[in-house]
Amino acid sequence: MSELITAELVDLDLSAETKDAAARSLAERMAASGRVTDLEGFLADVAAREAQMPTGLDGGIGIPHCRSTHVTEPTLAFGRSASGIDFGAPDGPADLIFLIAAPAGGDADHLSILSTLARHLMDGEFTGALRSATEPGRAASLIRGDAPEAGAAEATGADATGADEAGAGEAAEEPTTAAGEATPPAAPEPSTPAAAEPMAAAAEPTPPEPAAQPAVPFRIVAITSCPTGIAHTYMAAESLEKAGTAAGVEVFVETQGSAGFKRLDPQLVADADGVIFAHDVEVRDKERFAGKPIVDVGVKAGINRPAELIAEVRQKAARGEVSAPARPTAPMDKGAGATDSYATRLRKWLMTGVSYMVPFVAAGGLLIALAFAIGGYTINKAPSVADHFVWTEATSWAALLFQIGGVAFGFLVPVLAGFIAYGMADRPGLVPGFVGGAIALTINAGFLGGLIAGLIAGAVVMAIQRVTIPPVLRGIMPVVVIPLISSVIVGFLMFLVVGKPVAALQKGLTDWLSGLSGANAIILGAILGLMMCFDLGGPLNKVAYAFAVGGLANPNEGSLKVMAAVMAAGMVPPLAMALATTVRGRLFTKAERENGKAAWVLGASFITEGAIPFAAADPLRVIPSAMAGGAVTGALSMAFGCTLRAPHGGIFVVPLIGQPLLYLLAIAIGTCVSTALVILLKGLRGGLRRQPGGHPGLRRLRGDGRRLIPPGRVPAPSRPPPAERPGGGR
Repeated sequence: MSELITAELVDLDLSAETKDAAARSLAERMAASGRVTDLEGFLADVAAREAQMPTGLDGGIGIPHCRSTHVTEPTLAFGRSASGIDFGAPDGPADLIFLIAAPAGGDADHLSILSTLARHLMDGEFTGALRSATEPGRAASLIRGDAPEAGAAEATGADATGADEAGAGEAAEEPTTAAGEATPPAAPEPSTPAAAEPMAAAAEPTPPEPAAQPAVPFRIVAITSCPTGIAHTYMAAESLEKAGTAAGVEVFVETQGSAGFKRLDPQLVADADGVIFAHDVEVRDKERFAGKPIVDVGVKAGINRPAELIAEVRQKAARGEVSAPARPTAPMDKGAGATDSYATRLRKWLMTGVSYMVPFVAAGGLLIALAFAIGGYTINKAPSVADHFVWTEATSWAALLFQIGGVAFGFLVPVLAGFIAYGMADRPGLVPGFVGGAIALTINAGFLGGLIAGLIAGAVVMAIQRVTIPPVLRGIMPVVVIPLISSVIVGFLMFLVVGKPVAALQKGLTDWLSGLSGANAIILGAILGLMMCFDLGGPLNKVAYAFAVGGLANPNEGSLKVMAAVMAAGMVPPLAMALATTVRGRLFTKAERENGKAAWVLGASFITEGAIPFAAADPLRVIPSAMAGGAVTGALSMAFGCTLRAPHGGIFVVPLIGQPLLYLLAIAIGTCVSTALVILLKGLRGGLRRQPGGHPGLRRLRGDGRRLIPPGRVPAPSRPPPAERPGGGR
């Protein structure tokens, strides 16, 4: 870590009282040294990083850090506070503060600085030396890892230059501190001088076997990761490695940091006796470790109790407890529980296809909508722009947009089918899925045909993968055999078996939509509104949305009304929550009121997910309220005869809406219905709420949690207070 810190970047008497003031004080030293070009811009980047997650660590340490365009080279400043500064660590204020700055794009440098420093911070002698340092130059030297004064390292046994050297020092001392243990490999050497060899060979032929055992100690592989992938990740790795050395166990750690990770050697994983996951985010490529004893904990457990984790995994190995053996998993099945039902897995597969289809919908649909806005609804009859294009004519540009959007829209059904199959069978499902989706378009089976083609393709590939294959053919299976056989089967089924009935069903559905009027249209609008608002961007919402978008591929009056109703209803939940937090803010928490401000924009943009924070906090009141408003809006949109040719955009595509004023009125009415209902339900929610130390029904609360009953009123004399009734205090 040489050249990262100098004496000028050290403040041993940091007088700041807040973390912002501390960061400014240390950043000013960086700016004075020419390593930060814009002080305020750099501090804004530091504050933005701090807002993501507190940078305080256990042991009185704070490490504010960021990557910034205002940093010229990787830099580290250090401050020591006598009173302590709160950086959000669970154990209290920090007295050692390290401000780390890395240039934008300098990921490798940034992570190198942070990981090395984090490992150093696990060394108590290192932090103790920093707390006792009396000169800035000495503190800078310690942090850089410069060679200490003559004999200092040998006298203390400490080494602040890196985890590898520290581990080597501990290994060298181990025979003297644990001489009675049989695990250190150096232990047998003093007991085998040349004079003793004949006796060992003649008298006891078996001792060489115990002596050889320490050469292959218990081996553990570990994964450490944290949300930011920086400090805790590497501190847990260092802690586990040190605890392993102390226990005579080999520990190899893969740190899955924010700049990626280098996988453990596959042979090392195969030879491992146990596995430790110390993580707060999902372990990547977790299937590598299947079939071995696994201890799975949070990353802080890896820092605070590594010896316990090592002992636990050794006990599991001794009892023969192992995880399930590895098996191929599709992307949407990774992380799925063993008890997941087929319906749950089916939903995930369908959601995979829909999620990959939506970007094509947005791009193609908006391009087509813009083309209609510029060139009118007859632009679909324009000749190909490859043959005829006039640079100065607006109609030529409109035709260009329409034809690009049409090409993008042409991928909808194949992408839907291909990625449904991908969700079921991973990459081998892509080829038959896309082929089946393209056939669905060819035979006019449309959206329903693509959905069925994707399910068939995935099922066929999964069936082929279950067949036992000779080893000599396994290499060509995913490249040649599976695509060939699955495409033939899917093509046969789509062309000759299921394709025609599905195409007939699709045509009947399209004709029904075209003829919708009166009460039927209103009922359909209400049902679509309920679906859009039930799970706020979840599977049911996506099904309704995909149904509407599928109709845009061959638009008619009915399908355009459906698209309008779906988008209008989807805008209601976030708009209603935004209005409710504005009208009756005291019914919501401070965080919900802040989310309400963002929900205005999200709702206006047709991003239904903007209501999710409210539904997650209070689903039994928010979701029914949203569904009621969505149903009203969907029904009114149908009743007003509103149409929409754009699949997305919210209020920003109002010029492309038929009956735009009535459309906005339908959205406003539905928003008011949802707002009034959620306010009513939240206002009554405290009636039966149980309070700590109280009893349900005795206290009624307002939406903000305060009592409605005046303080002077008490329960009837015949009804004793809760604490005096049996079970009343529970």
